[in-house]
Amino acid sequence: MVQAEDNRHHKQLRRQLVNGIRGKGITDEAVLGAIFNTPRQWFMPQPLQDAAYEDKAFPIGEGQTISQPYTVAYQTELLQLKTTDRVLEIGTGSGYQAVILAQLAAEVFSMERQKKLYNRNKSFTYLRQFTNLHLFFGDGYEGLPEQAPFDKILVTAAAQQVPPRLLEQLKVNGQVVLPLGQDPVQKMVRVTKLEDGNFYQEVFDDFSFVPMLEGKKE
Repeated sequence: MVQAEDNRHHKQLRRQLVNGIRGKGITDEAVLGAIFNTPRQWFMPQPLQDAAYEDKAFPIGEGQTISQPYTVAYQTELLQLKTTDRVLEIGTGSGYQAVILAQLAAEVFSMERQKKLYNRNKSFTYLRQFTNLHLFFGDGYEGLPEQAPFDKILVTAAAQQVPPRLLEQLKVNGQVVLPLGQDPVQKMVRVTKLEDGNFYQEVFDDFSFVPMLEGKKE
């Protein structure tokens, strides 16, 4: 991505964006603060950067999108992050959600299945300043067993069911947040791993995500 200037005008637009997200019901000030602190235009193709602070999703190439800021805030708030949490993100995409997480958690491990997007993020100078953010190329359905267990797992694409390997990689009392269901609309779901090994599922609002695909794309 082209890292253009982040100026006073951008900050004013971010403040308006945050106020709009707050008005939609997001109350976690740490989440809102992370969104205010993150220059979204840097994560978008140059022709779309002027629209960066519209509360909309936009294409970023490879059939993927940068999520609507409200959706990012909604998923992040559901994670109930602590500053000590180790978080696995499935679907790095533009890297925007990963940077929000990195401002709120101890460590973030973000996986991308598309090699072009992974390479783009590896060379993204802004991401390198987040030393607690670790990027991986791989199949999100498999997770990262070598880095497990995780306190929280966030999936940024729609699955038909919660991938079993991800549930295996949760700590006891850990949570996974993901959109479940078929196109065009899914339910946002939060699953908590209980001490007895069972899982407790909560169902929230409707959203629309690109599908979660298996395997890696070189």
